[in-house]
Amino acid sequence: MAAKCAKEDPAICARCALTGPTCCTVAPGSEPNCFPVSEMEWERVLDYAGERGAFVREVNTQPFRNMVARLFPGERNHVETLFPHHKVHLRLATGTNGRCIFSSAGGCELPREARPYYCRLFPLWVYGERLTVFDAAGCVAVREGRGVRGVLSRLGTTESEVRSLFGRLRLAWGLDPGPGFPATT
Repeated sequence: MAAKCAKEDPAICARCALTGPTCCTVAPGSEPNCFPVSEMEWERVLDYAGERGAFVREVNTQPFRNMVARLFPGERNHVETLFPHHKVHLRLATGTNGRCIFSSAGGCELPREARPYYCRLFPLWVYGERLTVFDAAGCVAVREGRGVRGVLSRLGTTESEVRSLFGRLRLAWGLDPGPGFPATT
């Protein structure tokens, strides 16, 4: 296991969960635009949680496909092949309040290694060579971290770990993992 940053807050997700709607909550009606779960991630969550209603099949609408394409600039053709219009994808289920079924007052009930890659990356993302932070005003790590370096510190991770995780997310979807991705991962 990699050494954690000195300012790591192991309870940051739990603290965030207590503040109100978080990244684990979507506004009613926007559930179809939740990030999809790959087959590999689906199996990993099932291994931990069993069937317990963890997933929803969602139609690949054009707004959903546009959202995914914005996350992977320059790869629209691949996104549209992965998510053919009017076919379906899986996403984590949410309750009537829009909250992920694995979200609780203590944070995520899934151990970190069982969570989908997107959940493990949030609020960080990689665009080309640039590591960035999503504009997520409700996220405690974003508010307290005030930038990439601070968010990395708050989450107790490194840029290298985030890039590796992002490469694994890309591989799970059949995308090239990107430059510098370890060949042995």
